[in-house]
Amino acid sequence: MSYQVNEKGYYGNFGGAFIPEMLFPNVDELRENYLSIIQEENFQNELNDLLRDYVGRPSPLYYAKRLSAHYKTNIYLKREDLNHTGAHKINNTLGQILLAKRLGKTRIIAETGAGQHGVATATVCALMGLKCIVFMGEVDIKRQAPNVARMKLLGAEVIPATSGSKTLKDATNEAIRDWINNPLDTYYIIGSVVGPHPYPDMVARFQSVISEEMKKQLLEKIGNENPNVVIACVGGGSNAAGAFYHYLDNLNVRLIAVEAAGKGIDSGHSAATSVLGKPGIIHGSKTLLMQTEDGQITEPYSISAGLDYPGVGPIHAHLFETGRAEFASATDDEALKAAFLLCELEGIIPALESAHALAHLEKLNAKEQEVVVINLSGRGDKDLETYIKSQKG
Repeated sequence: MSYQVNEKGYYGNFGGAFIPEMLFPNVDELRENYLSIIQEENFQNELNDLLRDYVGRPSPLYYAKRLSAHYKTNIYLKREDLNHTGAHKINNTLGQILLAKRLGKTRIIAETGAGQHGVATATVCALMGLKCIVFMGEVDIKRQAPNVARMKLLGAEVIPATSGSKTLKDATNEAIRDWINNPLDTYYIIGSVVGPHPYPDMVARFQSVISEEMKKQLLEKIGNENPNVVIACVGGGSNAAGAFYHYLDNLNVRLIAVEAAGKGIDSGHSAATSVLGKPGIIHGSKTLLMQTEDGQITEPYSISAGLDYPGVGPIHAHLFETGRAEFASATDDEALKAAFLLCELEGIIPALESAHALAHLEKLNAKEQEVVVINLSGRGDKDLETYIKSQKG
């Protein structure tokens, strides 16, 4: 069983490139060139130098002593929240901006939900001196105001998506429309393991630095590069893809993806795609998708702006279908409770997205000798208003 993409851009039954004809040259140019470019020695050297000196990698693998005592197991946090810009998103945007430059593109577009990918894209555009346009749902612009301010400060133009639910799905639609209208000079930096092939594979490769470091750090700390369990939250799923990547073929390592159950899986206000979804096509790939009987996309919901996506990346659809990864979910309330616990026990304020992964510790029942790694995908500065409101409530 292979968990990697095949030459046609599929993970098992999921993936592919379902795109308008006008986008075919762009996507085809990328598909034909991405592997040869990112495997070049000078590309790797430039990327690794920036990851080290600009991003601050490797990110620490922190043994959470008090959290471990609370859950009576050994919990390590992969501290992606300590990266420059405060999340894992920078790993991918740096890789893609170097690729865009080598393809001769001068204008960069991106979509964003929580704003972390938008900030990371604006950051690398400023670093490389390229024009940056970020599409963001009107609802997300309001609830993620600090990140909007950061993007503008970094020189990006932030364009609100005012259709549909005015969140991540709609921002992605707007970005794709823009790309169709500006095919020659524009490169679209997709922020997750979604979209037409080769994006899911490319983003997973750039994020795989997470599990690559995990293995080295665990070997150093416990004398074994393999934990018992790796847990990560999943919206589109790029942080999870990165955390799982180097463990996919090791069936002794449990991989647990935690989706947003919102107000409850059956409440009508949820984003638990693995439970509520069925195969469909969104944003250029075939994957699991929350939809009505006649195939219309249903509106996802989560307290976390980065997890309210109605699908998952095709790699995760494949991991779910094959059973290689276990899929769980956490409600808004469970995520908030987990976030406050981490604040209290470890002095770390997590992003609401990451809090969903932490919430699964309540249901894990890990043994005392087991090693559990949680990918702490981002920091909680952007969510302070939500945290404060929930405490008042």
